[in-house]
Amino acid sequence: MTLRIAIPEPTSSDPAYNARSLPLYIAALQSAGATAVVVPLHERQDRVARLLAGVQGILLPGSGFDVDPQTYGEDRIAACGAADPARTAVDELLLQDAFSLYKPILAICYGTQALNVWRNGKLIQDLVQDGKTAVNHAPGREVKEAHPVRIASGSKLAKLAPAGAETALVNSSHHQALRVPGDNLLVSAVSPADGVIEGIELDSEDHFVIGIQWHPERTYTTSPFSRAIFGGFVAAAAAWRPRRVEESVTPA
Repeated sequence: MTLRIAIPEPTSSDPAYNARSLPLYIAALQSAGATAVVVPLHERQDRVARLLAGVQGILLPGSGFDVDPQTYGEDRIAACGAADPARTAVDELLLQDAFSLYKPILAICYGTQALNVWRNGKLIQDLVQDGKTAVNHAPGREVKEAHPVRIASGSKLAKLAPAGAETALVNSSHHQALRVPGDNLLVSAVSPADGVIEGIELDSEDHFVIGIQWHPERTYTTSPFSRAIFGGFVAAAAAWRPRRVEESVTPA
């Protein structure tokens, strides 16, 4: 059986961003042993549902847009970018499908922020204006090692890190970050210099859900950690099986 991973188009209105970023995700999934199923952002919900019926995992990619702050109860500040309602709508369909059926999720950068807000978390709208950090979290796509992250011991992410590694150097392209983790989401990585949350994961033994702020698809060919992240995600998708209703409901 072909292993299929759903990935939404990164944006609904920036074809240059999509053309630059989407091939890297597709290539990383293919190298890890999966086929990407790209979900158009202007597709009807019933057609998206049919696409999702044939996938075993969800990858939420980065985006050039920001999550609408109204979705987490805040007014927009000047430094917060525009939202992409079409991407938001498709992300919600994918997240609902994945959480209902326990499909594995890998969320990256904007995808992590979308996951966090969907789970009732909150975001920092702009790291610089917030005064949260002196670390440059957006040095540019060409910088492969922007800053270190400290990985939480015992986390799913730690199991994917090189043996014994408590820190890793990662790239960085985000001006927003997680302020409050969403429901049942644990912090799995932070930037040690400023405490900015860099990784989250679902507090669940049997549901693989990992979100990271950096971009492992950009360093797949050069970083063992990046390959391990995609490899762990694809392995979880390969092991996924549909659950019977009684297995998904807690007895009274």
